[in-house]
Amino acid sequence: MPTETTDAEYWRVALTGDGESFAAVFDRHQHRVFRHSLALVPGFDDAKDVVAVAFLEAWRKRASVRFVDGSLLPWLLVTATHAAQNITRSARRYRDLLDRVPPSDDVRDPAEVLDDGPAVAALGSLSQHHRLVVTLCIIEGLTVAEAARVLGVPAGTVKSRLHFAKKALADHLAAHRPAMTLTESLEGTHR
Repeated sequence: MPTETTDAEYWRVALTGDGESFAAVFDRHQHRVFRHSLALVPGFDDAKDVVAVAFLEAWRKRASVRFVDGSLLPWLLVTATHAAQNITRSARRYRDLLDRVPPSDDVRDPAEVLDDGPAVAALGSLSQHHRLVVTLCIIEGLTVAEAARVLGVPAGTVKSRLHFAKKALADHLAAHRPAMTLTESLEGTHR
């Protein structure tokens, strides 16, 4: 049974100028990086930009990227997270600028209509270190050991950050959960 070529092996060939090897790594991970990015940025097009930035950075820093068990994906996810933070910061600055411009009376701001939901708000309330660990371990499914290698910290640090992040998420969601009325509570017991 033939073994699958690792990203590290493709990367070594890509460094010699073989574009098809770089394309193989791109094809292997672009959808996962996009899905990861979509949860971190304001919009669909922003997520596509994050994917482009992550792979551009991978090529730009091609001599120093880190592989975890032969895979470039963890490095790409961390890079995508940083790119997403930059794009989100830029979008926030743009919104702040628009807030200083008087709105038209006849057009409603779409940002007032759409809500990211409590889970996205809870994730956004975490510190960068906690958000990164939640994203890598919970959303992307990396093990604690894999996340520790990607982040360059001990596994115990990842476990600790994950524990505190989960508690903070639970507390945030509990604090923002709408209180049930007595009638709603009673209706739930009779079903």
